[in-house]
Parts: sequence; C-alpha cells; structure tokens
Amino acid sequence: MTLMNVNLWSVLVAAMATMVVGFLWYSPMLFARPWMVAMGYDPDDKPRMDAMRKSAGKSYAISFAASLVSAFVLGKIIHVATVNTALYGMKVGFAIWLGFVTTVQLTAKLFGNQSTKLYLINTGYQLVCYLAMGAMLAIWPR
Repeated sequence: MTLMNVNLWSVLVAAMATMVVGFLWYSPMLFARPWMVAMGYDPDDKPRMDAMRKSAGKSYAISFAASLVSAFVLGKIIHVATVNTALYGMKVGFAIWLGFVTTVQLTAKLFGNQSTKLYLINTGYQLVCYLAMGAMLAIWPR
C-alpha cells in the first residue's frame, strides 16, 4: 500500500518507533526526572504527576499524528533521493534533523527562555527518532 511512492506500512511502523523511543527516552530509566525539572514540574508531587498521566492521552494522539506526518515526508525525501540502505537513510534523517529540527527547536529555546538542558533532551530525542525513521524507511520495500 503506497501513496506518492511511499509505503504507508513503513510510515506507520516508523511513527510507532518514535513513540517507543519517546516512552523510553522520557522514562525514569533515562530522562524523565531531568526533563520534568527543566519543564518546571516537581517529580515528587505524586498527585500532580498522576493528573498529568491521566490527561496525556490527547497529547500522545496528537504526537503520533505528527510522527506520521514526519515519517511520511521523510519517506518521500528518501524515495526521491533513491536512498536504499539503512546507513544512507540515517544520513538523510540526520540532515533533516540538523537542518530543520535543531534550528526550529533552538529558536524556540532562545525566545521561549528554555534551558539548554531541556533543549538537549528534546533535540536528542528527535535525533534518535530521525535516525531510526531514516533507517527503517530506506530499507522498507517500496
């Protein structure tokens, strides 16, 4: 199943991978606590954390939709560039991340008065996502 020469199954799997990476990246195993502190949340405020978890469904749904769009556009770029190896796909993912994601998030950091730690946590997550998506989309049969 393709749209504009992009395999939609690969887009779905790549978008799901970003969600898995996000659950790990922002989990207590990795960056949950520093991210919460950088965002101004008190990780030890259990009632507030529980309330945030309960209301997170809509945000996850919108985030997944955004991941679908990112994966589709990256898939189209990979198709147009005739990328067909995981390493080359990762290079394209890195270039998109460097040229667009980091610059947009840097501007948001500067004018939104975000900490450098928050910027690095969030852009690091996006880097891992774009590398993974690039690799998957490049090797998935068209």
